[in-house]
Amino acid sequence: GLYLLYYLSMTVNISIVLGAIMGTIMAANVWFIIWPNQKKVIAGAPDAAEAGAKAGLASRTNTLLSIPMLYLMINSAHGFGLPMIAETSMMGLWVGLVLILAIEMNAIFGSMNKMIASVKAVIHSGIVLTVIFGALVHYL
Repeated sequence: GLYLLYYLSMTVNISIVLGAIMGTIMAANVWFIIWPNQKKVIAGAPDAAEAGAKAGLASRTNTLLSIPMLYLMINSAHGFGLPMIAETSMMGLWVGLVLILAIEMNAIFGSMNKMIASVKAVIHSGIVLTVIFGALVHYL
């Protein structure tokens, strides 16, 4: 998929690139953070409580990223009059990448914060994040 994005880079828009990066990070969260930590919890390892908290944080991060990812993927398919990457400023892409990276760094090294303390907060934060990413791809 990443090679295809590179190969077709002149015909895709910023929305599909940001959405694909979010989807790739979400899959990596499952395979490299959630599942290994869940195995510790299931086995009853001595650090099961810490592992469960880490898995929960990564899982909530995936939920947080899923709403804007869905919007960006739909947006890229239907276009909504957005110009292609080659015709636009790359500022929206870079700002989006930094934002995604900051969220992922919290999933890896951070802890639960107010934005993702409950499922309701995650959904509200995901909607706000969707508006932010929508503004990024439309106006930058």
